[in-house]
Amino acid sequence: MSYESLARWYDVFTRDVPYGAFADYYEALLARPGRRSMTLLDLCCGTGALTLALAARGHELIGVDRSPEMLAEAAAKAEAGNYPVPPLLLCQEAEELDLYGTVEGAFCALDGINYLPPDALAELLRRLHLFIEPGGILAFDIHSPQHLKALDGGIFVDETADVLCLWRGEFDPEENALIYGMDIFSREGALWRRAEEEHVEYAHDPEVLREMLLCAGFTAAELRTDGPQHAQGRLFFRAENLPH
Repeated sequence: MSYESLARWYDVFTRDVPYGAFADYYEALLARPGRRSMTLLDLCCGTGALTLALAARGHELIGVDRSPEMLAEAAAKAEAGNYPVPPLLLCQEAEELDLYGTVEGAFCALDGINYLPPDALAELLRRLHLFIEPGGILAFDIHSPQHLKALDGGIFVDETADVLCLWRGEFDPEENALIYGMDIFSREGALWRRAEEEHVEYAHDPEVLREMLLCAGFTAAELRTDGPQHAQGRLFFRAENLPH
């Protein structure tokens, strides 16, 4: 499963992500008149950077991720902090989302949606329609198809004194997806341990995504290009949930 080895180092490798700007942006997208704090779902929450940022602002957060290793990192950070309402963390596949009740808004940041093939994404949107209150907001971002295709053949290296990651990408036209492998070398005393992971991100056409949102029970689905990292190929969506 992806993130088994990466989870420990994920925050190191994403240290350049402007999490504060993402928290500001999603809080603004999800805002509802008269609500100073809301119950929010952070889908594909990973190590919980945005979950905890919004929990610190007084919102009640539910973080969902498929990786127990990533959630363990999020739980450790949550335990070390002091939040008005500690976030609830659930280990679930996105397309099997099952909450105890409804939320006022939901978001999926940092291209979590790209990890879902079209069939799984359609099921996820159907479930989000059920678990978001009528009038509540769904917001998410994706890597644009052009951005993913441009990474074909790319090789990148990231390193610190204790870990090195070698990243290689290949775009598969038949799968319409970027498949990328990572070799992670982490220091253990005088030796280095090597681990391998493979990830797949699907290229979702923005207009198809908009149609999927409408079919799932959302309205006013809009594509936005004013969010963080837009210049790096990141697109944002916001939609309002219709009555169930």
